[in-house]
Amino acid sequence: MLEQRIQQHFIDSADLKCQAAQALSQPIAAAVQAMLACVTSGGKVLACGAGASASDAQLFAALCVAGFERDRPELAAVALVSDGGLLGTVGATGSGGNATQYLARQIRALGQPGDLLLVLSATGNDVAVLEALDAAHERDMMAVVLTGRTGGSLAGRVRETDVLICVPHDRAARVRETHTLVLHCLCDGVDAQLLGEQEMPL
Repeated sequence: MLEQRIQQHFIDSADLKCQAAQALSQPIAAAVQAMLACVTSGGKVLACGAGASASDAQLFAALCVAGFERDRPELAAVALVSDGGLLGTVGATGSGGNATQYLARQIRALGQPGDLLLVLSATGNDVAVLEALDAAHERDMMAVVLTGRTGGSLAGRVRETDVLICVPHDRAARVRETHTLVLHCLCDGVDAQLLGEQEMPL
């Protein structure tokens, strides 16, 4: 029974990715163009996520700086600190701040017009990422928003200049698995635009 359960995870994940490929290719391509415009004009990508998605933000920033599958110059990307406990405490004792503002505070400190915010949230309803998106808009930054199903509350705050990528599934594990693939597509797409097309490595 356990082996069948494990195999079903693989099947469900593969099915979702195959079904989503056509629907998500256009918004992913738009996100690649937005990121390319940002980093080639001297801007930077600030990446953040809620809960388990925070590690995906760290992965993306690392791939931008260290490279994906080809050698290239470093791309300016920073994963925002995801530990709201420390920043929330500092804010509360220093200026009466809200503990959910830990991402928004970093964006207000580091973000500039021309920068881009990458937001990851499986549900689209996490307060910290909602406030992060609002802070990015205050800084005249555009955003690429990765979420699940209908996009939750984040979808309602996305502007026309932003890119919304909604993985069509309700289960958080499936959404996060597909988010990882989307991040790889973003890195590969930027590299292809910067360095030219090449055959997929084995």
